[in-house]
Amino acid sequence: MRRAEIAAYAVGLALLLFAPLYVGAYNLSLLGRFLAMGILAMGISLVWGNGGILPLGQGLFFGLGAYAVAIHLKLAALGPGEIPDFMQWNGLQSLPWWWIPFKSGLFALIAALVLPTAVAAGLAWLLFHRRVGGVYFAIITQALVLAATTFIISQQPYTGGFNGLTDFDKGFGFTLADQRTQTGLYFVIVAIVVLTFVAMRWLLDAQFGKLLRAIRDGENRVRFLGYDPAPFKVAAFAIGALLAGMAGALFTLNIGVISPAMIGVMPSIEMVIWVAVGGRESLAGAVMGTLLVNFGKDKISSAFPEAWLYVIGALFVLAVTALPDGLGGLLALFRQPQRDESRKTLVMPRVVSITGDGDETSED
Repeated sequence: MRRAEIAAYAVGLALLLFAPLYVGAYNLSLLGRFLAMGILAMGISLVWGNGGILPLGQGLFFGLGAYAVAIHLKLAALGPGEIPDFMQWNGLQSLPWWWIPFKSGLFALIAALVLPTAVAAGLAWLLFHRRVGGVYFAIITQALVLAATTFIISQQPYTGGFNGLTDFDKGFGFTLADQRTQTGLYFVIVAIVVLTFVAMRWLLDAQFGKLLRAIRDGENRVRFLGYDPAPFKVAAFAIGALLAGMAGALFTLNIGVISPAMIGVMPSIEMVIWVAVGGRESLAGAVMGTLLVNFGKDKISSAFPEAWLYVIGALFVLAVTALPDGLGGLLALFRQPQRDESRKTLVMPRVVSITGDGDETSED
C-alpha cells in the first residue's frame, strides 16, 4: 500500500476509535450496528467481487449466527426452571432439547460461527462440484433464505415465530442496556472489523485470492491449467458465511432483537446493494457502502418513510451505470500512481528466434 492509502486507513480508524467522544449514544449504537454489518459486507466482497459468485441468501447465514446468540441471551434472562414466554403461550412445558446447550455462552458463540460455515460449505460443495453457478446459484440461495424464514415463522413455539426473539436484559455477565456495556461492545466491534479487514487483505493478496480472481475471470482456463475451481469457490463461500454469522452475533448483541423480517429475501438483496454501492472488489469500499446506505436509510426513512425504497433503487442504478466500481473506486486512485510507475520501469521480455542454420538470435 502507498503512504496515501495507509494514511486514509489511519484517519478512518482514528475517527472510529474517537467516535464516543463526538457521537451521541443513539448514533454510536447505530455505528456499532452498521460496522457489524460491514463484516458481512466484506464477506460478500470476497464471494461476489473476487469470486464472481452472487450470493442472494446471506441473510440465512446472518440469521443462523444471530439466532444462536439470541437463544443464549433469552435463556440468560430466565430463572431456574423457567422457559421463554412465547413457549408458555404455545403450550410447551419444558425447553426443547436443542435449546439446552445454548445455556452456555461459549457454545452459543461457537455455534454462531460454526453453524453458518458448515451449512454454507455443505451447500457450496453440493452445487459447485456439479458446476452449478451464475444466476442458478443466486436463485438457489435466495430460495433457501425464503424457505428458512418461512420455517422460522411456522415454528412459533420453538423460534418465536414472526416476532422473533426479544427482551434481552443480560448476556455474558453484562447488562446489555447499560451505556458502558454498549460502549465496550462498540470497541469490540471496531477491533473485530479491523482484524477481519487485515485478515481478508492478507487472504486476497495470497495465492488463494489470486486463484479466486482467476476463477472469476475465466473458470474454464483455470480448469485447463490443472486447478479444480470447486474447492476454492467452496472455501470462499464458507468464509463469507462465517463472516455473516459473526456479523449476526454482534448485531444481535447490539440491537437486542432478531426476527425473520431482518434475515429474509429483501434484507439479503439489500446486503448486496451495500456492497455494490461501496464497490464489490474493495473491502474498505464494502464497509463504507454499508455505513452510507444504512445511515441514509435511518435518516431518510425517519423523515420520509415512503421515499427510502426509491432512494435505494436509485443508488443501485447509479452504482451499476455511472459508478460500477462504487466508493472503492475512489480508494483505487491512491494506487494509480504506483501502477503508472510500474509501467515506466517495465522490462520487455527477451525474444529468441532460431535462424535457418540453427543459430539463435535475440532482440529486446
